[in-house]
Amino acid sequence: MELAKAFEPADIERRRYPEWEAQNYFAASVDRSKAPDENFCILLPPPNVTGTLHMGHGFNQTLMDALTRYYRMRGHNTLWQPGTDHAGIATQIVVERQLDAQGISRHDLGREKFLEKVWEWKEYSGNTITKQMRRMGTSPDWKRERFTMDAGLNKVVTETFVRLFKEGLIYRGKRLVNWDPKLNTAVSDLEVVQEEEDGFMWHIRYPLADGSDSLVVATTRPETMLGDTAVMVHPEDLRRSRIRHRLRQGHAGA
Repeated sequence: MELAKAFEPADIERRRYPEWEAQNYFAASVDRSKAPDENFCILLPPPNVTGTLHMGHGFNQTLMDALTRYYRMRGHNTLWQPGTDHAGIATQIVVERQLDAQGISRHDLGREKFLEKVWEWKEYSGNTITKQMRRMGTSPDWKRERFTMDAGLNKVVTETFVRLFKEGLIYRGKRLVNWDPKLNTAVSDLEVVQEEEDGFMWHIRYPLADGSDSLVVATTRPETMLGDTAVMVHPEDLRRSRIRHRLRQGHAGA
């Protein structure tokens, strides 16, 4: 057999990695006799099942793999916990675009059928991601692999939120949110593309209650007018001395 002129790692890597998995080399070790400082764990930031890994994933996974292997070889109880993230809205958009290409909408399918399509995509994309990680030679404990929508994880998250709420550490309040008019759902700031636009200055004329005069207020947010209940004038504003006087006399209306 003639040797290749240059080292070709692809064939060796394809053979070696299945051997490593079969021998359970990446399994987390749990030796309770070891001291606390001999335990080492890294949780893989779960990649979103919306596509494939990119260079950023390759970079941080290389660092995590190097650390995991280092502590594993030192004999520590070592775990690199793998998993993938559902990225709900982003995944929904990917699946909807696929349906659009077929001339179908999620409304045509109905909720249950659409969820089936989402889970089909999760299996395809998630498997692609884990294959890429194996191709890079990363060494997480694959037997512990998790998905953020797994029933067990959902139960723990729900229990944690309920406990934190009962302990008064979190609360439910009303807040302004980003609303997607197409998906009809709230989206986080991370999922919004911020764009700068030229604003406008609006001049709103507030009449005094007796109709004798008015007060003009300039603002870039005219929609707040609907919630206005009072108008205030700075006591040292000489430009509005006459109106200031009338306001002091109690003749001004809201």
